[in-house]
Amino acid sequence: MGVAVFFAAELDGEELTLDGAEGRHAAVVRRIGPGERIRLTDGRGSWAEGPVVTASKSGLTVTVDQRGSDPASTARLIVVQALPKGERAELAVEMLTEVGADVIVPWNAERSQFRSNPERSAKTLAKWQAWAFEASKQSRRSWFAEVAPIATTTEIAKLLQDAALPVVLHEEATVPLAGLEVPATGDIVIVIGPEGGMAPAELAAFAVEPVRLGNTVLRTSTAGVAAASALLARSRWS
Repeated sequence: MGVAVFFAAELDGEELTLDGAEGRHAAVVRRIGPGERIRLTDGRGSWAEGPVVTASKSGLTVTVDQRGSDPASTARLIVVQALPKGERAELAVEMLTEVGADVIVPWNAERSQFRSNPERSAKTLAKWQAWAFEASKQSRRSWFAEVAPIATTTEIAKLLQDAALPVVLHEEATVPLAGLEVPATGDIVIVIGPEGGMAPAELAAFAVEPVRLGNTVLRTSTAGVAAASALLARSRWS
């Protein structure tokens, strides 16, 4: 089992203090004490690791004996996720983060049944960001997954237009996802529709030939991680 990962904005120095909400969580909830190793990361590639030397209810102090910086991927994986209902939203964000999505874009699709207003949109975005933050630490990422603001169909169409590889999943497509060539650089954008499927006007706006995953139909909360895994297996995982 690897060391636990926590977020720290500053990583300079031979001795680091983890305080605030992260420090209290590590010391009180996780019950991490002196002698245990932890890793601190700024979520932007840099990390520092070492044993805990002191622990209190307010946080931990770590003596750094290893540090490093992981480069960002040359091909960003952006997953556009139509807003699911209830617990399926959390499941989708957690799995996309764990599998390695760089950016998750919530999409208010026509059939998402999401009534958009400033207060609800802000609350939903905050939840998605919190889920991605925790899942990034749980999966020991040094680059944390980013959650973008809730996007419209027009904004998603622009993302696809600018992508090195635009991917729109659709159950009635005939072209297999497995047949796509994965670029080494640029943005890979995968669009996952809502449970009711994408509306014809949305497919027309995207102007991308849709692809299918396989012979079965996946739920909106699992289709993204399946598609991302299929492409990552032929790129950064290989």
